[in-house]
Amino acid sequence: MSLTPDNLFGIHTQALDLWQRRTEVLANNLANADTPGYLARDVDFRKVLAAAGGASDKLPLQTTGPGQIGAADQAADGLAYRVPTQPSMDGNTVDAQAEQAAFAANGVHYQASLSFITAQIRMLRTAINGGQG
Repeated sequence: MSLTPDNLFGIHTQALDLWQRRTEVLANNLANADTPGYLARDVDFRKVLAAAGGASDKLPLQTTGPGQIGAADQAADGLAYRVPTQPSMDGNTVDAQAEQAAFAANGVHYQASLSFITAQIRMLRTAINGGQG
Protein backbone atom coordinates (compact mmCIF):
# COMPACT_ATOMS: atom_id res chain seq x y z
CA MET A 1 0.00 0.00 0.00
CA SER A 2 1.43 3.37 -0.97
CA LEU A 3 0.84 6.44 1.11
CA THR A 4 -0.95 9.25 -0.65
CA PRO A 5 -2.35 12.45 0.85
CA ASP A 6 -5.85 10.98 0.51
CA ASN A 7 -5.25 7.88 2.61
CA LEU A 8 -2.75 9.58 4.92
CA PHE A 9 -4.80 12.62 5.92
CA GLY A 10 -8.28 11.29 5.22
CA ILE A 11 -10.86 13.77 4.09
CA HIS A 12 -8.91 16.69 5.56
CA THR A 13 -7.03 17.45 2.32
CA GLN A 14 -10.33 17.79 0.46
CA ALA A 15 -11.81 19.65 3.43
CA LEU A 16 -9.06 22.29 3.28
CA ASP A 17 -9.91 22.97 -0.35
CA LEU A 18 -13.60 23.17 0.51
CA TRP A 19 -13.08 25.50 3.48
CA GLN A 20 -10.85 27.73 1.33
CA ARG A 21 -13.49 27.87 -1.41
CA ARG A 22 -16.16 28.71 1.15
CA THR A 23 -13.99 31.51 2.57
CA GLU A 24 -13.84 33.06 -0.90
CA VAL A 25 -17.61 32.73 -1.41
CA LEU A 26 -18.47 34.23 1.99
CA ALA A 27 -16.00 37.09 1.47
CA ASN A 28 -17.61 37.76 -1.90
CA ASN A 29 -21.04 37.84 -0.25
CA LEU A 30 -19.82 40.32 2.37
CA ALA A 31 -18.17 42.49 -0.27
CA ASN A 32 -21.51 42.69 -2.11
CA ALA A 33 -23.71 43.31 0.93
CA ASP A 34 -24.78 46.69 -0.49
CA THR A 35 -25.03 45.69 -4.15
CA PRO A 36 -28.65 45.87 -5.35
CA GLY A 37 -29.92 42.56 -6.68
CA TYR A 38 -26.92 40.55 -5.48
CA LEU A 39 -27.87 37.00 -4.51
CA ALA A 40 -25.84 35.47 -1.67
CA ARG A 41 -24.28 32.09 -2.37
CA ASP A 42 -22.80 29.36 -0.24
CA VAL A 43 -21.14 26.00 -0.72
CA ASP A 44 -23.66 23.16 -0.99
CA PHE A 45 -21.90 20.60 1.23
CA ARG A 46 -24.22 17.75 0.27
CA LYS A 47 -23.41 18.12 -3.41
CA VAL A 48 -19.70 18.49 -2.80
CA LEU A 49 -19.52 15.48 -0.49
CA ALA A 50 -21.63 13.39 -2.84
CA ALA A 51 -19.34 14.32 -5.73
CA ALA A 52 -16.25 13.50 -3.66
CA GLY A 53 -17.68 10.10 -2.77
CA GLY A 54 -18.90 9.43 -6.30
CA ALA A 55 -22.49 9.09 -5.11
CA SER A 56 -25.51 10.71 -6.65
CA ASP A 57 -29.20 10.19 -6.03
CA LYS A 58 -30.26 11.86 -9.29
CA LEU A 59 -30.29 10.73 -12.89
CA PRO A 60 -27.56 12.33 -14.98
CA LEU A 61 -28.77 14.88 -17.52
CA GLN A 62 -27.42 14.87 -21.03
CA THR A 63 -27.15 17.71 -23.47
CA THR A 64 -28.64 17.09 -26.89
CA GLY A 65 -26.68 19.65 -28.85
CA PRO A 66 -23.60 21.85 -28.81
CA GLY A 67 -23.85 25.06 -26.83
CA GLN A 68 -26.20 23.69 -24.20
CA ILE A 69 -25.22 24.08 -20.58
CA GLY A 70 -24.83 20.70 -18.92
CA ALA A 71 -25.97 20.04 -15.38
CA ALA A 72 -22.43 18.98 -14.48
CA ASP A 73 -21.17 22.43 -15.43
CA GLN A 74 -23.62 24.11 -13.09
CA ALA A 75 -22.96 21.81 -10.14
CA ALA A 76 -19.19 21.68 -10.63
CA ASP A 77 -18.55 24.67 -8.39
CA GLY A 78 -20.74 23.22 -5.61
CA LEU A 79 -22.41 26.58 -5.01
CA ALA A 80 -26.04 27.19 -4.25
CA TYR A 81 -28.02 30.37 -3.69
CA ARG A 82 -28.74 31.08 -0.06
CA VAL A 83 -32.38 31.31 1.00
CA PRO A 84 -32.82 34.81 2.42
CA THR A 85 -34.21 35.23 5.93
CA GLN A 86 -35.01 38.91 5.34
CA PRO A 87 -34.60 39.93 1.71
CA SER A 88 -34.11 43.62 1.19
CA MET A 89 -36.21 45.90 -0.97
CA ASP A 90 -33.45 46.14 -3.58
CA GLY A 91 -33.33 42.33 -4.04
CA ASN A 92 -30.05 41.81 -2.20
CA THR A 93 -30.12 38.58 -0.15
CA VAL A 94 -26.92 39.10 1.88
CA ASP A 95 -27.46 39.08 5.65
CA ALA A 96 -24.20 40.63 6.88
CA GLN A 97 -24.48 39.21 10.41
CA ALA A 98 -25.19 35.68 9.16
CA GLU A 99 -22.32 35.94 6.66
CA GLN A 100 -19.91 37.13 9.35
CA ALA A 101 -20.93 34.27 11.65
CA ALA A 102 -20.53 31.75 8.82
CA PHE A 103 -17.15 33.27 7.95
CA ALA A 104 -15.94 32.90 11.55
CA ALA A 105 -17.23 29.31 11.83
CA ASN A 106 -15.61 28.47 8.50
CA GLY A 107 -12.28 29.74 9.82
CA VAL A 108 -12.57 27.39 12.81
CA HIS A 109 -13.26 24.43 10.50
CA TYR A 110 -10.31 25.34 8.28
CA GLN A 111 -8.00 25.60 11.29
CA ALA A 112 -9.21 22.25 12.66
CA SER A 113 -8.42 20.46 9.39
CA LEU A 114 -5.05 22.17 9.19
CA SER A 115 -4.26 21.18 12.79
CA PHE A 116 -5.12 17.55 12.04
CA ILE A 117 -2.83 17.50 9.00
CA THR A 118 -0.03 19.15 10.99
CA ALA A 119 -0.39 16.54 13.75
CA GLN A 120 -0.25 13.72 11.20
CA ILE A 121 2.93 15.16 9.68
CA ARG A 122 4.48 15.51 13.14
CA MET A 123 3.59 11.88 13.91
CA LEU A 124 5.16 10.71 10.63
CA ARG A 125 8.31 12.70 11.32
CA THR A 126 8.59 11.10 14.73
CA ALA A 127 8.12 7.63 13.23
CA ILE A 128 10.72 8.26 10.50
CA ASN A 129 13.27 9.70 12.91
CA GLY A 130 12.65 7.01 15.51
CA GLY A 131 11.62 9.53 18.12
CA GLN A 132 14.82 11.56 17.67
CA GLY A 133 14.22 15.34 17.26
